[in-house]
Amino acid sequence: MLYDVVIAGGGPIGLACGLAAKAAGLQYLILEKGCLVNSLYNYPLNMTFFSTSEKLEIGGVPFVSNNAKPTRPEALEYYRRVAVSARLNIQLREKVTGIRQQNDHHIVTTEHHAYHTKNVVLATGFYDLPYQMHVPGEELPKVTHYYKDPHFYALQHVLVVGANNSAVDAALETWRKGAQVTMVIREGEIGKRVKYWAKPDIENRIAEGSIRAFFHSTIAEIQEKSVVLNTPEGSVEIPNDYVIAMTGYQPDFTLLQQTGITLSDDEVKQPSYNPATMETNVPGIFLAGVVCGGLNTHVWFIENSREHADLIVRAILRKEDQRGALL
Repeated sequence: MLYDVVIAGGGPIGLACGLAAKAAGLQYLILEKGCLVNSLYNYPLNMTFFSTSEKLEIGGVPFVSNNAKPTRPEALEYYRRVAVSARLNIQLREKVTGIRQQNDHHIVTTEHHAYHTKNVVLATGFYDLPYQMHVPGEELPKVTHYYKDPHFYALQHVLVVGANNSAVDAALETWRKGAQVTMVIREGEIGKRVKYWAKPDIENRIAEGSIRAFFHSTIAEIQEKSVVLNTPEGSVEIPNDYVIAMTGYQPDFTLLQQTGITLSDDEVKQPSYNPATMETNVPGIFLAGVVCGGLNTHVWFIENSREHADLIVRAILRKEDQRGALL
């Protein structure tokens, strides 16, 4: 079978692309390496979105939440209902491993199959490759770059690395479960992008001494029962059972580079694409969502990249019209 478009990524933007393709009558397929909306599934259990529910809607399907800011469980349920009610053509747990051109179409290979398609959309997100700290002891089992449930850390000495939303959430939630929490922060303050309801909370906990914070500091070494910090006052060793390293994540550029998509020469490594159509320098291959920003992962969100789906589908339909006119 020759698809009109194969979409790599079953997150909210990949689903939005599928909805737009289906509405346009295109033969489409969504491929997702994990579960449905896999990145959202791996968010912390108690996470609350910064965006309001209507800004997370896709395909014109209303998203009703109990409060203005929806939670992770509500988002998972919303996107599941969207996928089920629309009967989206999606293959889960099928990772795209390669894309190559053959004559006038592309062959998308996965761990299980090869799919022939006229167009490809890469909506692959960025949650799989955490930034490493490159410090001794980072490989110890007590170190994690993913935070899920605060109960696991109850009554433990916990070090949280970072000062943005994920770090603040981890610090506050584990502290409220009885952990002795210390934060190590490279900068001199809590991040400016921290959710407005969490920022005063964490600043007050630090000010009152409930959560200890070392600013302008980094980890020197992680040991079995302690962590050594580099601070403005010198080396400090503190007791430690677990390190939650909320150092951020980066896109995996392997597939883009294999496909021939050009990346910018600067530190951002932004892929080349036409913002009017989302088509890359490789004809027939499009980008959607956060992957468009390269290493600058704070540019594209669900709310401002939902429109990528319509831009891509309109571009594909124009190409089909042009192809038909030539026949």
